[in-house]
Amino acid sequence: RKVQLPEEVQSFYDAGKYEKAQKYHKTKDRFSFITSAFSFILSFVVLYFGLFGYIDAFLRPFIENEIILSLAFFGVLFIVSDLLNIPFQVYSTFVIEDRFGFNKTTPKTFILDKLKGYILAIIVGGALLGVLIFLIYEFGSQFWLYFWAVGAVFILIANMFYTSLILPLFNKLTPLEDGELKKAIEAYSNKINFPIDNIYVIDGSKRSKKANAFFSGIGKKKKIVLYDTLIENHTTEELVAVLAHEVGHFKKMHIVYGFGISILQMGLMLFIMSFMIFNENLSQALGAEQLALHVNLIAFGILYTPISKVLGIAGNIFSRKNEFEADEYAKQTYNADQLKNALKKLSVDSLSNLYPHEAYVFVHYSHPPLLKRLHALDK
Repeated sequence: RKVQLPEEVQSFYDAGKYEKAQKYHKTKDRFSFITSAFSFILSFVVLYFGLFGYIDAFLRPFIENEIILSLAFFGVLFIVSDLLNIPFQVYSTFVIEDRFGFNKTTPKTFILDKLKGYILAIIVGGALLGVLIFLIYEFGSQFWLYFWAVGAVFILIANMFYTSLILPLFNKLTPLEDGELKKAIEAYSNKINFPIDNIYVIDGSKRSKKANAFFSGIGKKKKIVLYDTLIENHTTEELVAVLAHEVGHFKKMHIVYGFGISILQMGLMLFIMSFMIFNENLSQALGAEQLALHVNLIAFGILYTPISKVLGIAGNIFSRKNEFEADEYAKQTYNADQLKNALKKLSVDSLSNLYPHEAYVFVHYSHPPLLKRLHALDK
């Protein structure tokens, strides 16, 4: 880390804020190390003692139907895993984020979010898992073709209706009110001949002071969502520049390409799974006494991790390229300086890391670091 405030950022990052950002990332990195170590040790213990097989053996005498058995198995894992993670989530939200002035989540909101998450997991996750197990028993190793189709339809529906059906369960979405900002957005949309009708403000401030904006949906269901914290901390010109960036994602077909790539990745994953799902050795390796499809799904998840990591790196490279393209679109159709100002404010307000290691960026970052984005806009 660069301890001293570098000269190139002194124009927008004061020394006090920079020092606070250094402490924030140091605290988060230490906490991340502790949570990762705990997760690794727990995983090692579970694998060493064959606890996945123990859970399967415990449930089998009570449940004869294989689909219900699988749902119960993953239900137990979900509940135990979440209960173990709650202390870390509480500490992250109510201690670390609160210490650095970000947290706005109340205990009531935290608990309600948990309960809603459980309900969604039971309904959506349970339905998808049930369909997967049914197709495996029904079609054998050819199940992957049928579930690929099911998964593709699900991803399409999720993309189209996320802001209409899922997001309102956790946040309040309100149409952008008439005023200076709406007039500026309408003027910009007329300039680029892009109808922007569905602009919503989300009450992100009920959980955090951090700001964001995003584009979701396909076709007529597309929506642009602005965080209330974003509107509160930025000028009208900066907000239109952020909006122009989001429109750039749509104009450059990034949403469609992302949808297509996620479908292809899912197909590859299911195809590889089809060679492993009936391998009894995998079940026994995790402690089961017989072939158990749900245990094999766990084994597959473990063995697929290296492939998933490589695909994730490739996805991040693609995502960073998209961000540069969306920035360039905002520069060409609106104003580069206003977008730069918005990016600087977002970075300072969120205490972002201005100098992440390039190797870490290569593996983990879906967005380019701030200074690289600013340099690209200056070209």
